[in-house]
Amino acid sequence: MLESVINAVTTNAINAFNVFSSFGFADFFDVAAMAFIIYQAFKIVRETRAMQFVKALAVIFAVYFISGRFNLIGLHFIVDALLNVGIIALVVLFQPELRRALEQVGRSKISDINVFGTPVSGESERVAQIQELIATLSASCRALSAQKTGALIVVEREIKLGDVAATGTQIDSKPSPELIENIFFNKSPLHDGAMIIRENRLYAAGCYLPLSGNMEIARDLGTRHRAALGISEVSDAVVIVVSEESGKISAAVDSRLQRGLSEAQLQRLLTYTLSAESAPDHSAKHPLSKILQPKNGANPGKSAKSKKSGKKKGK
Repeated sequence: MLESVINAVTTNAINAFNVFSSFGFADFFDVAAMAFIIYQAFKIVRETRAMQFVKALAVIFAVYFISGRFNLIGLHFIVDALLNVGIIALVVLFQPELRRALEQVGRSKISDINVFGTPVSGESERVAQIQELIATLSASCRALSAQKTGALIVVEREIKLGDVAATGTQIDSKPSPELIENIFFNKSPLHDGAMIIRENRLYAAGCYLPLSGNMEIARDLGTRHRAALGISEVSDAVVIVVSEESGKISAAVDSRLQRGLSEAQLQRLLTYTLSAESAPDHSAKHPLSKILQPKNGANPGKSAKSKKSGKKKGK
Protein backbone atom coordinates (compact mmCIF):
# COMPACT_ATOMS: atom_id res chain seq x y z
CA MET A 1 0.00 0.00 0.00
CA LEU A 2 2.73 2.43 1.00
CA GLU A 3 4.77 1.46 -2.05
CA SER A 4 1.86 2.24 -4.42
CA VAL A 5 1.38 5.66 -2.82
CA ILE A 6 5.09 6.43 -3.17
CA ASN A 7 5.04 5.34 -6.82
CA ALA A 8 2.01 7.53 -7.54
CA VAL A 9 3.61 10.55 -5.90
CA THR A 10 6.86 9.96 -7.77
CA THR A 11 5.07 9.62 -11.10
CA ASN A 12 3.11 12.83 -10.57
CA ALA A 13 6.25 14.68 -9.54
CA ILE A 14 8.08 13.51 -12.69
CA ASN A 15 5.13 14.54 -14.89
CA ALA A 16 5.00 17.98 -13.26
CA PHE A 17 8.75 18.41 -13.72
CA ASN A 18 8.47 17.47 -17.40
CA VAL A 19 5.69 20.03 -17.90
CA PHE A 20 7.62 22.86 -16.24
CA SER A 21 10.87 21.93 -17.97
CA SER A 22 9.17 22.33 -21.36
CA PHE A 23 7.53 25.62 -20.31
CA GLY A 24 9.01 28.20 -22.67
CA PHE A 25 8.57 31.91 -23.43
CA ALA A 26 5.65 31.24 -25.79
CA ASP A 27 3.79 29.36 -23.03
CA PHE A 28 4.45 32.16 -20.55
CA PHE A 29 3.15 34.76 -23.01
CA ASP A 30 0.07 32.61 -23.71
CA VAL A 31 -0.81 32.28 -20.00
CA ALA A 32 -0.16 35.99 -19.34
CA ALA A 33 -2.33 37.06 -22.28
CA MET A 34 -5.19 34.82 -21.19
CA ALA A 35 -4.94 36.06 -17.59
CA PHE A 36 -4.99 39.68 -18.77
CA ILE A 37 -8.03 39.11 -21.01
CA ILE A 38 -9.95 37.32 -18.26
CA TYR A 39 -9.06 40.06 -15.74
CA GLN A 40 -10.15 42.87 -18.06
CA ALA A 41 -13.40 41.06 -18.91
CA PHE A 42 -14.13 40.54 -15.23
CA LYS A 43 -13.41 44.20 -14.50
CA ILE A 44 -15.81 45.36 -17.22
CA VAL A 45 -18.57 43.02 -16.02
CA ARG A 46 -17.97 43.91 -12.37
CA GLU A 47 -18.69 47.61 -13.04
CA THR A 48 -22.20 46.84 -14.30
CA ARG A 49 -25.30 44.98 -13.19
CA ALA A 50 -24.20 42.11 -15.46
CA MET A 51 -22.20 40.79 -12.50
CA GLN A 52 -25.45 39.37 -11.13
CA PHE A 53 -25.93 37.35 -14.34
CA VAL A 54 -22.39 36.01 -14.06
CA LYS A 55 -23.12 34.75 -10.54
CA ALA A 56 -26.31 33.10 -11.81
CA LEU A 57 -24.36 31.40 -14.61
CA ALA A 58 -21.84 30.11 -12.09
CA VAL A 59 -24.69 28.54 -10.11
CA ILE A 60 -26.10 26.93 -13.29
CA PHE A 61 -22.72 25.40 -14.17
CA ALA A 62 -22.33 24.12 -10.61
CA VAL A 63 -25.78 22.48 -10.78
CA TYR A 64 -24.86 20.96 -14.16
CA PHE A 65 -21.70 19.28 -12.88
CA ILE A 66 -23.29 18.15 -9.60
CA SER A 67 -26.34 16.68 -11.34
CA GLY A 68 -24.06 14.81 -13.76
CA ARG A 69 -21.80 13.56 -10.98
CA PHE A 70 -24.69 12.14 -8.90
CA ASN A 71 -26.69 10.91 -11.92
CA LEU A 72 -29.68 13.25 -11.43
CA ILE A 73 -31.08 12.54 -14.89
CA GLY A 74 -34.06 14.93 -14.94
CA LEU A 75 -32.21 17.93 -13.49
CA HIS A 76 -29.18 17.27 -15.66
CA PHE A 77 -31.37 17.15 -18.80
CA ILE A 78 -33.01 20.51 -18.00
CA VAL A 79 -29.72 22.28 -17.25
CA ASP A 80 -28.11 20.74 -20.33
CA ALA A 81 -30.96 22.08 -22.49
CA LEU A 82 -30.41 25.55 -21.02
CA LEU A 83 -26.69 25.44 -21.72
CA ASN A 84 -27.26 24.38 -25.33
CA VAL A 85 -28.67 27.84 -26.06
CA GLY A 86 -26.40 29.53 -23.53
CA ILE A 87 -24.12 31.19 -26.09
CA ILE A 88 -27.02 32.96 -27.80
CA ALA A 89 -28.49 33.94 -24.44
CA LEU A 90 -25.15 35.36 -23.31
CA VAL A 91 -24.86 37.50 -26.44
CA VAL A 92 -28.37 38.86 -25.91
CA LEU A 93 -27.97 39.49 -22.18
CA PHE A 94 -24.51 41.02 -22.37
CA GLN A 95 -24.93 42.92 -25.65
CA PRO A 96 -24.42 46.37 -24.04
CA GLU A 97 -21.36 45.17 -22.12
CA LEU A 98 -19.85 43.45 -25.19
CA ARG A 99 -20.33 46.55 -27.32
CA ARG A 100 -18.82 48.80 -24.65
CA ALA A 101 -15.86 46.43 -24.24
CA LEU A 102 -15.14 46.50 -27.98
CA GLU A 103 -15.43 50.29 -27.98
CA GLN A 104 -12.95 50.52 -25.11
CA VAL A 105 -10.52 48.26 -26.94
CA GLY A 106 -10.78 50.48 -30.01
CA ARG A 107 -10.16 53.65 -27.98
CA SER A 108 -7.43 52.26 -25.73
CA LYS A 109 -3.77 53.07 -25.96
CA ILE A 110 -0.89 51.00 -24.64
CA SER A 111 -0.14 53.65 -22.01
CA ASP A 112 -3.75 53.47 -20.75
CA ILE A 113 -3.56 49.80 -19.83
CA ASN A 114 -3.59 49.25 -16.08
CA VAL A 115 -2.76 45.62 -15.42
CA PHE A 116 -2.99 45.57 -11.67
CA GLY A 117 -5.79 48.13 -11.12
CA THR A 118 -6.05 50.81 -8.47
CA PRO A 119 -4.73 49.98 -5.01
CA VAL A 120 -7.28 49.82 -2.24
CA SER A 121 -7.08 52.46 0.48
CA GLY A 122 -6.72 51.59 4.12
CA GLU A 123 -9.85 50.85 6.13
CA SER A 124 -9.50 53.93 8.35
CA GLU A 125 -9.11 56.17 5.33
CA ARG A 126 -12.18 54.63 3.73
CA VAL A 127 -14.27 55.21 6.86
CA ALA A 128 -13.15 58.84 6.94
CA GLN A 129 -14.09 59.26 3.27
CA ILE A 130 -17.55 57.80 3.87
CA GLN A 131 -18.14 60.11 6.83
CA GLU A 132 -17.06 63.08 4.73
CA LEU A 133 -19.38 61.96 1.91
CA ILE A 134 -22.33 61.66 4.30
CA ALA A 135 -21.70 65.17 5.64
CA THR A 136 -21.40 66.53 2.09
CA LEU A 137 -24.62 64.89 0.88
CA SER A 138 -26.53 66.01 3.97
CA ALA A 139 -25.38 69.61 3.61
CA SER A 140 -26.13 69.60 -0.12
CA CYS A 141 -29.63 68.22 0.34
CA ARG A 142 -30.35 70.72 3.10
CA ALA A 143 -29.37 73.61 0.81
CA LEU A 144 -31.22 72.19 -2.21
CA SER A 145 -34.31 71.60 -0.09
CA ALA A 146 -34.26 75.18 1.20
CA GLN A 147 -33.97 76.48 -2.38
CA LYS A 148 -36.58 73.98 -3.70
CA THR A 149 -34.09 72.80 -6.30
CA GLY A 150 -34.81 69.34 -7.68
CA ALA A 151 -32.08 66.73 -7.30
CA LEU A 152 -31.57 63.00 -7.86
CA ILE A 153 -28.47 61.40 -6.32
CA VAL A 154 -27.60 57.70 -6.63
CA VAL A 155 -24.99 56.27 -4.26
CA GLU A 156 -23.57 52.97 -5.48
CA ARG A 157 -22.99 50.09 -3.10
CA GLU A 158 -22.16 46.50 -4.13
CA ILE A 159 -23.92 46.46 -7.52
CA LYS A 160 -22.10 48.69 -10.00
CA LEU A 161 -24.06 50.97 -12.30
CA GLY A 162 -21.57 51.51 -15.10
CA ASP A 163 -24.26 51.07 -17.74
CA VAL A 164 -26.34 53.81 -16.11
CA ALA A 165 -23.34 56.12 -15.66
CA ALA A 166 -22.50 55.70 -19.36
CA THR A 167 -25.74 57.52 -20.26
CA GLY A 168 -24.49 60.72 -18.61
CA THR A 169 -21.32 62.78 -18.39
CA GLN A 170 -18.37 61.37 -16.47
CA ILE A 171 -16.95 63.81 -13.92
CA ASP A 172 -14.86 61.77 -11.42
CA SER A 173 -14.42 64.54 -8.88
CA LYS A 174 -14.38 64.87 -5.13
CA PRO A 175 -17.94 65.80 -4.11
CA SER A 176 -18.63 69.09 -2.39
CA PRO A 177 -21.85 70.96 -1.56
CA GLU A 178 -20.93 73.74 -3.98
CA LEU A 179 -20.31 71.34 -6.88
CA ILE A 180 -23.51 69.37 -6.24
CA GLU A 181 -25.60 72.55 -5.99
CA ASN A 182 -24.11 73.88 -9.23
CA ILE A 183 -24.86 70.65 -11.09
CA PHE A 184 -28.52 70.69 -10.02
CA PHE A 185 -28.96 74.43 -10.63
CA ASN A 186 -31.96 74.68 -12.96
CA LYS A 187 -29.92 76.34 -15.72
CA SER A 188 -27.22 73.68 -15.66
CA PRO A 189 -27.16 71.28 -18.64
CA LEU A 190 -26.89 68.31 -16.25
CA HIS A 191 -29.60 69.24 -13.77
CA ASP A 192 -32.34 67.03 -15.25
CA GLY A 193 -30.43 63.76 -14.91
CA ALA A 194 -29.21 61.72 -11.98
CA MET A 195 -25.87 62.03 -10.22
CA ILE A 196 -23.87 58.84 -9.58
CA ILE A 197 -21.63 58.56 -6.52
CA ARG A 198 -19.06 55.76 -6.80
CA GLU A 199 -16.42 54.92 -4.18
CA ASN A 200 -17.05 58.22 -2.37
CA ARG A 201 -16.45 60.28 -5.52
CA LEU A 202 -18.81 62.14 -7.82
CA TYR A 203 -18.52 59.76 -10.75
CA ALA A 204 -21.09 61.00 -13.29
CA ALA A 205 -24.03 63.39 -13.73
CA GLY A 206 -26.89 63.84 -16.15
CA CYS A 207 -27.58 60.09 -16.17
CA TYR A 208 -30.83 58.44 -17.20
CA LEU A 209 -32.42 55.99 -14.75
CA PRO A 210 -35.00 53.28 -15.44
CA LEU A 211 -38.48 54.23 -14.24
CA SER A 212 -40.29 51.93 -11.85
CA GLY A 213 -42.92 49.70 -13.43
CA ASN A 214 -44.83 49.34 -10.15
CA MET A 215 -48.48 50.15 -10.91
CA GLU A 216 -49.27 50.70 -7.22
CA ILE A 217 -47.06 53.78 -6.91
CA ALA A 218 -48.95 56.89 -5.86
CA ARG A 219 -49.92 58.99 -8.86
CA ASP A 220 -48.69 62.21 -7.31
CA LEU A 221 -45.10 60.97 -7.54
CA GLY A 222 -43.10 62.72 -10.25
CA THR A 223 -40.43 61.44 -12.60
CA ARG A 224 -37.55 61.81 -10.15
CA HIS A 225 -39.27 59.72 -7.50
CA ARG A 226 -40.27 57.05 -10.04
CA ALA A 227 -36.71 56.93 -11.34
CA ALA A 228 -35.39 56.62 -7.77
CA LEU A 229 -37.70 53.68 -7.14
CA GLY A 230 -36.80 52.17 -10.51
CA ILE A 231 -33.06 52.05 -9.89
CA SER A 232 -33.61 50.83 -6.30
CA GLU A 233 -35.61 47.90 -7.71
CA VAL A 234 -32.73 46.65 -9.88
CA SER A 235 -29.77 47.51 -7.62
CA ASP A 236 -28.79 47.97 -3.98
CA ALA A 237 -28.05 51.69 -4.43
CA VAL A 238 -29.19 54.34 -1.98
CA VAL A 239 -31.09 57.04 -3.91
CA ILE A 240 -31.78 60.55 -2.60
CA VAL A 241 -34.46 62.76 -4.13
CA VAL A 242 -35.17 66.45 -3.50
CA SER A 243 -38.52 67.66 -4.80
CA GLU A 244 -38.39 70.93 -6.71
CA GLU A 245 -42.05 71.63 -5.88
CA SER A 246 -42.14 70.98 -2.14
CA GLY A 247 -38.42 70.90 -1.31
CA LYS A 248 -38.97 67.65 0.63
CA ILE A 249 -36.16 65.11 0.85
CA SER A 250 -36.89 61.47 0.03
CA ALA A 251 -34.79 58.31 -0.11
CA ALA A 252 -35.25 55.02 -1.99
CA VAL A 253 -33.63 51.76 -0.87
CA ASP A 254 -34.50 48.19 -1.88
CA SER A 255 -37.68 49.08 -3.79
CA ARG A 256 -39.06 51.31 -1.07
CA LEU A 257 -39.35 55.10 -1.04
CA GLN A 258 -39.47 57.15 2.15
CA ARG A 259 -40.65 60.73 1.80
CA GLY A 260 -40.39 63.82 3.96
CA LEU A 261 -37.07 63.02 5.64
CA SER A 262 -35.30 65.36 7.98
CA GLU A 263 -31.57 65.97 7.66
CA ALA A 264 -30.96 63.87 10.79
CA GLN A 265 -32.95 60.97 9.36
CA LEU A 266 -31.06 61.19 6.08
CA GLN A 267 -27.74 61.11 7.93
CA ARG A 268 -28.80 58.04 9.92
CA LEU A 269 -29.86 56.23 6.77
CA LEU A 270 -26.62 57.03 4.93
CA THR A 271 -24.53 56.08 7.95
CA TYR A 272 -26.28 52.73 8.29
CA THR A 273 -26.21 51.81 4.60
CA LEU A 274 -22.80 53.17 3.62
CA SER A 275 -20.62 52.92 6.69
CA ALA A 276 -17.75 50.43 6.34
CA GLU A 277 -18.04 49.68 10.05
CA SER A 278 -21.63 48.44 9.86
CA ALA A 279 -21.95 44.65 9.78
CA PRO A 280 -24.20 42.97 7.20
CA ASP A 281 -27.82 42.87 8.38
CA HIS A 282 -29.68 39.70 7.43
CA SER A 283 -32.84 40.52 9.37
CA ALA A 284 -36.18 40.79 7.62
CA LYS A 285 -36.64 44.41 8.67
CA HIS A 286 -36.14 46.94 5.89
CA PRO A 287 -33.29 49.47 6.39
CA LEU A 288 -35.75 52.37 6.14
CA SER A 289 -37.95 50.87 8.86
CA LYS A 290 -34.93 50.03 11.00
CA ILE A 291 -33.17 53.37 10.75
CA LEU A 292 -35.87 55.99 10.28
CA GLN A 293 -37.67 55.38 13.55
CA PRO A 294 -39.25 58.46 15.15
CA LYS A 295 -37.25 59.81 18.06
CA ASN A 296 -38.97 61.84 20.81
CA GLY A 297 -42.14 62.11 18.78
CA ALA A 298 -40.42 63.19 15.57
CA ASN A 299 -42.22 62.66 12.27
CA PRO A 300 -40.79 59.51 10.64
CA GLY A 301 -41.79 60.55 7.13
CA LYS A 302 -44.15 58.94 4.67
CA SER A 303 -43.59 55.64 2.97
CA ALA A 304 -44.31 55.47 -0.74
CA LYS A 305 -43.63 51.89 -1.73
CA SER A 306 -47.32 51.31 -2.28
CA LYS A 307 -50.22 53.78 -2.24
CA LYS A 308 -49.13 55.81 0.77
CA SER A 309 -47.97 59.21 -0.26
CA GLY A 310 -47.79 62.88 0.61
CA LYS A 311 -50.21 65.47 -0.67
CA LYS A 312 -47.87 67.43 -2.86
CA LYS A 313 -46.54 66.20 -6.15
CA GLY A 314 -42.76 65.61 -6.30
CA LYS A 315 -41.23 66.09 -9.67
